[in-house]
Amino acid sequence: MRSPERLDSVSPYHGARAQSDSVGRDAVEPRDGASPLKQRSHPAKGVFIFLGQATIVFVTVCSRQRKKNLANPIVHEALLKAWSKADRWMIGAYLIMPDHIHFFCSPVDVTREIDPWVTFWKREFRRILGPTAPRFQIDSFHHRLRGQESYTEKWDYVRANPVRAGLVKEPEDWPYQGVLNELRC
Repeated sequence: MRSPERLDSVSPYHGARAQSDSVGRDAVEPRDGASPLKQRSHPAKGVFIFLGQATIVFVTVCSRQRKKNLANPIVHEALLKAWSKADRWMIGAYLIMPDHIHFFCSPVDVTREIDPWVTFWKREFRRILGPTAPRFQIDSFHHRLRGQESYTEKWDYVRANPVRAGLVKEPEDWPYQGVLNELRC
């Protein structure tokens, strides 16, 4: 079976074939006493897009200095407006916590990269709320999900965040969440 065609050509693994059954970090970690891979100090840029396969990305965006100023009706409404203008990626399920936001998204156009899109909706958010708008950290954290099971499990975990934080008793009681588009793997 032929592996799916990759849209990107800048991957350090482009054209490489796996030499073992290892997965994840074990598949790329140097062997035989060689020095381990350097740990990243910033999130990786971009998302690998495989042609012919659905792409769903899990994203976390934190408030600047992790200030607890996001979970309120004004921010919620402003985010919905900003996301509606940022139409190059579709937002699926989302949840706004006091100091960070989790959401799932999928590209409408596979040639549009995720990082400029995130920058765009953050800028739109600030335009909507003006100078008093909560600020976000520059980088976001994101990774591509591998299947519907991963999406469902991740969403169940994310929805429980307000419960684990002691903000509500049941996930459905948290008012700052929703689903804007149905995303499918």
